[in-house]
Amino acid sequence: MQPITAEERHRAGEFLHANLNARVTPDDWVQALRVPWDVEQPNHGFMLFDGDDVVGVQLAFYSERELRGRTQSVCNLGAWCVLPAHRLHALRLPKAVLAQDVDLFTDLSPSGSVLTVNERLGFRFLDTATSLLPNLPWPSPRRRERVSAEPARIMSALHGRELEIFLDHVAAPAAHQLLLEDGAEHCLVVFRTDRRRSLPRLASLVYVGNPALFHRMTGPFGSHLLLQHGLPATLVDDHLVGRPPRGSIRVHWSRRRMFRSESIDPADVDYLYSELVCVPW
Repeated sequence: MQPITAEERHRAGEFLHANLNARVTPDDWVQALRVPWDVEQPNHGFMLFDGDDVVGVQLAFYSERELRGRTQSVCNLGAWCVLPAHRLHALRLPKAVLAQDVDLFTDLSPSGSVLTVNERLGFRFLDTATSLLPNLPWPSPRRRERVSAEPARIMSALHGRELEIFLDHVAAPAAHQLLLEDGAEHCLVVFRTDRRRSLPRLASLVYVGNPALFHRMTGPFGSHLLLQHGLPATLVDDHLVGRPPRGSIRVHWSRRRMFRSESIDPADVDYLYSELVCVPW
């Protein structure tokens, strides 16, 4: 086993393309690991070998965040895939990541048996009750309301931490950003597109800067996604917006999300700076 270095990113991408998700090309995986925000990355995760052959990969995405008044190190566990013949050694990969000195670990897309494994490794669940919000055609918004994807307009409206979030994610391969405005009030929204079950491609929220304004503007927001992106509905986690949006439908197949930390409160955990904004699957 060894860390995934910059030189080994393509081997990791080829392995994941061949064994985990063929829709994501090796180059897409490599691009995802070149995170667009400024951070010193100790590695990109770890790879397991049998001789010279890669038999397992665990990706890791690093960032530094201002949480509770101080800079905290964050590691998001990304794709984890081990060939069946080597599953007895699979746990060596996440354990290598978790052995590092990091304040907060997240796993934002675990599935199947990974959930149980994560619990054994000390992870806890976030409250990810999810609603499906239909994106419907909406009458022209009130004069004060506007939905914009124009980078110049978004940058002119934001400042401080929210401007930093926008700039850090503007080149992230899977992140789409919108600005909701109502007069002088604004809300930065970051979303990705997702496949769930047999449904068409959906929008999935990653970050909502002003939940109160988001709830007031779900109509214009959804209409923009439908008309500009062809997305018929949006998946909305209570963890991001506090409560189900009006007109949404509760779903029972929400994606579980997990974290591990001795010092970070669940309310401070978001989905930014992660595999969710870097890997378009």
